[in-house]
Parts: sequence; C-alpha cells; structure tokens
Amino acid sequence: MLLLHAFPLSADQWLPQLARVPPGWRFVAPDLRGFRGAGPAFEDPGAADLSIDDYARDIAALATHLEIESATVCGVSMGGYVALAFRRLFPSRVRGLVLSNTRAGADTAEARASRDRMIELVRREGVAAVAAAMTPRLLGETTRRDRPDLEDAVRRLIVMNAPGSIAAALAALRDRPDSTALLPSIDVPALVIAGDEDVVTPPAEADILHRALAGSTLVVLQGVGHLSNLEDPLAWNSALHQFLK
Repeated sequence: MLLLHAFPLSADQWLPQLARVPPGWRFVAPDLRGFRGAGPAFEDPGAADLSIDDYARDIAALATHLEIESATVCGVSMGGYVALAFRRLFPSRVRGLVLSNTRAGADTAEARASRDRMIELVRREGVAAVAAAMTPRLLGETTRRDRPDLEDAVRRLIVMNAPGSIAAALAALRDRPDSTALLPSIDVPALVIAGDEDVVTPPAEADILHRALAGSTLVVLQGVGHLSNLEDPLAWNSALHQFLK
C-alpha cells in the first residue's frame, strides 16, 4: 500500500498506520516532492511549477525503484488528488483505492482565490503563518477541544516545510483537473473515508465519491475532522484493515 499524505504535512502523518501494518502487507509512505525540511539546505529547485500529475509521476518512479509493480493507493486530502491522478496515469498499477477526506472535483473560483491568498501569505510571512491559518480548519471541533496536543503536533509538521514547497503545492492544488469523470471507470475495490466534523471536505463530498465508485465502501468517522487518520487512528485503522481483508 502506498500512503500519500495531506497538504501541508509530511509522511509523518502516517505514523499511526505504520505502527499497525496488517499481516501480509507492506506500507510505503513517501514524502511528496518538496515536503519535509525547511531552510536553504532543503530548498528544492524542482518544486516550482509542479502539477498534481508531477506528484503522481514521482510516486510511480518511486514504486518502480522499489520494484512495486502495482499497489493499493491511499491518499488523504491532497494525497487523494494524487491517488486519483496516479490511477488516471497508471491504471494497471492500481489494485485498490482508499480515498480519505478528499474530493474528485476541481477547485471552485472561491477556492482558487483562497489558494492565491495563501500563496501570498506564505511568501510574505512564512510557513508559520500558514500553520496558524490552516491548523484550526484541519482538525475537528472535538479534536481541538479534547486533544490540544494533536493541534500542536500538526502545527509542527507544517512548519517543517519550506515556503517554496508550500507555494508550489498550493498552485498545484489550485490548478488540478476535475477527476469526477474518471470515477465511473475505476473498477478496483475502493474505500471512502470521511470525518463528520470535516469542514474542508465535508461528508457530502465523500458521498459523491462513494456513489460514483461502483461497489465502494463508505465509512464516516464520528468526532473527527479533515485529518481523520490522526484524529481517530483506531477507528481509521479498523476501517482500513477491514477493507484490506
């Protein structure tokens, strides 16, 4: 299974899943290009003008390097966009699909304008300002009330990233294609996971995915927001492991 993280985190998002790999499975959790590492030593000149398809091609190249011919591909949020691009570009390499807290549609005009404002924010004030603006929206109300430690942890994951990588990813998210027309052609087992307190991709978006993916399973986790695999890892892992069986 290839595990593709959300924006603007890193593969550390998957630590609760990497600690509970079911028997017979191999989990591979890469950092998407440019993520993890701030400061001049980590600046990636290849991060400019990236597209969601570029991230998907990176994952394909990594899988080839690791001699993985095909895999179940799992993505949360931005990772879900990359997973759908991977399926469109490399259909024979996808054996199953897990889409968590994500959507198929492209950005609306309002969302595109919001991305542009965030790009200006990171360029003007740095990654810490992005973390301050985004973290409250990434986590559900219950999590923020009951687990302030997780809010701090998510903020730390965000500020590990370089401003240029954040800006490049925001542009890629803003300009990604609409994947809605792709969904009916996906004929592999699929699991869709949502959080009932997700204000970024509400459960209605998960329902759209579920209805379009023939034979898919939909799980709506209670009391969690956009980063459901971190907010309730036991419930999230349970849904995943049942699907993998």
